[in-house]
Amino acid sequence: MPNRTAILETVKGTIKFELKETEAPITTKNFIDLANKGFYNGLIFHRVEPGFVIQGGDPKGNGTGGSGKTIPLEIAPTLTHKKGAVGMARSQDPNSASSQFYICIEDAKFLDKNYAVFGQVTEGQNVVSNIRKGDKILKVTIQ
Repeated sequence: MPNRTAILETVKGTIKFELKETEAPITTKNFIDLANKGFYNGLIFHRVEPGFVIQGGDPKGNGTGGSGKTIPLEIAPTLTHKKGAVGMARSQDPNSASSQFYICIEDAKFLDKNYAVFGQVTEGQNVVSNIRKGDKILKVTIQ
């Protein structure tokens, strides 16, 4: 079965990314479940680091919120933090990822082996580069 695609509709345009379900089954299931519940709809990108990442998925909008459940750190050696990689944000506890995710604007290999990559942008990397702090995620759907 081919991997599914996440479609993020934002105020700046659409970002599509392939979900790496075989390599990161726990992480992708968590993201898919949240997306299917409408969890991400209306949330903002609360963190934007030019040349590094955009980050969203926090219902509090300040980097401290989550879905109320955490998942274990899931590292797949074949998934690296290259431009367009989608990963799960977390606190210092490696097993604290919840709902916050980030998308790499450029390569960020220093994150490899420390953060779970679970997707790769296939369309809309230009939109990723144009996201600014506070920009809204209108809707996330899974195809």
